[in-house]
Amino acid sequence: MTALTPGADPSHAAIRGLLTPEAVRERCGEILATGLNDALPGFGVDLGAMKDATARVAAEITTNYPALDVPFHSRWRHFEFGGRDLWADLCRKHGLEGEALSAAAGDLAIVSVLLDAGAGPDWVYTDTASGLRFGRSEGLALASLRLFEGGGLSAIPGDPLRADSAALKALTPAMLGDAFQVGPDNPLIGLDQRAGLLGRLGQAVEDRPEVFDRQGTARPGNIILTLAKAPDLRARDILVALLDNLMPIWPSPVRIGGMPLGDVGRHPALVRGDETNGIVPFHKLSQWLSYSLIEPLQQAGMPVRDLDGLTGLAEYRNGGLFIDTGVLTLRDPSAAADALAPSDALIVEWRALTVALLDRIAADVRAKLDLTADRLPLASVLQGGTWSAGRRIAAEMRPGGGPPLIIQSDATVF
Repeated sequence: MTALTPGADPSHAAIRGLLTPEAVRERCGEILATGLNDALPGFGVDLGAMKDATARVAAEITTNYPALDVPFHSRWRHFEFGGRDLWADLCRKHGLEGEALSAAAGDLAIVSVLLDAGAGPDWVYTDTASGLRFGRSEGLALASLRLFEGGGLSAIPGDPLRADSAALKALTPAMLGDAFQVGPDNPLIGLDQRAGLLGRLGQAVEDRPEVFDRQGTARPGNIILTLAKAPDLRARDILVALLDNLMPIWPSPVRIGGMPLGDVGRHPALVRGDETNGIVPFHKLSQWLSYSLIEPLQQAGMPVRDLDGLTGLAEYRNGGLFIDTGVLTLRDPSAAADALAPSDALIVEWRALTVALLDRIAADVRAKLDLTADRLPLASVLQGGTWSAGRRIAAEMRPGGGPPLIIQSDATVF
């Protein structure tokens, strides 16, 4: 993998400028500003409807967390069921502690998040150990936890709780399908793409031994140990490190100088005078992963500052909340009947508006609940929060609770 060395190539500077949460917030904010001037092709924006959206999010928070002690939105919440923490149980069972715990937590978080793109409406996972049965994100979390626990990501017999490069590169769609209980009557969207993503992850961590290698073994979770050495760590530094080191894993049709940009889109309302013209970055799964690495870092004794340096997540539960409450209105309602690719300008516009509106709704919810940003950071608003409010209103409005726009998932973005 070619590191993005400043000054080495003019394209590298352009790419690096897009690989930050500041770029996500700035460029998505420009799309919202265009919308507030009623000049977007896909959506009208009505901030008057934010009152209903805010009330719904505040109600979710006070119902789900009456003491207002809202945890961060992260993958770890999906391992918590009915008062049980399946990951904590696993750590106690195997006596994980210290650096071994940090690396294992990083391994699981990274793999589980990368497998977390939309599963589709027909797939479910039945967990024989607990009797739990879930689809969508919760099912993917359970399936990935059991894959990890069973040693399916380890090349070392007798040492199951690890994800190393050799096992990741050897993982086939058939192996992943078996672990995720995929079959003709239980289809999972993007099985090949998911296995390919993990295979490329294995190669990427091998290619950056200074970040991922410990004692001759490359593991994605070793990035926790690398980040924990920083003298002063901010949340945005986690994302920048992930994007710098793992960019080659993403199938990215948008490139600069032949180099992939990951989760970005193009929109005509975003104007620049350089090769980044029209490019709107999101880095949704990488930001979701950044949020999910904060707790392992804190457990390792590394405080993480400036949590709101990351942005909201450009995904369909958050975005659906704004469409379903009328904050966003399709200019062409018939577009809701068509399946659209993530690269479609309408989807890019929707995602950009979602990111920018999440900052606004976070401020509105804090005001309504009389909480500061320190007490209720954006990561907690998402958890409390916008994601569950989006899911709830979707279930109210559509059979099956699907999103208001139909997305052709490739299992690597949403």
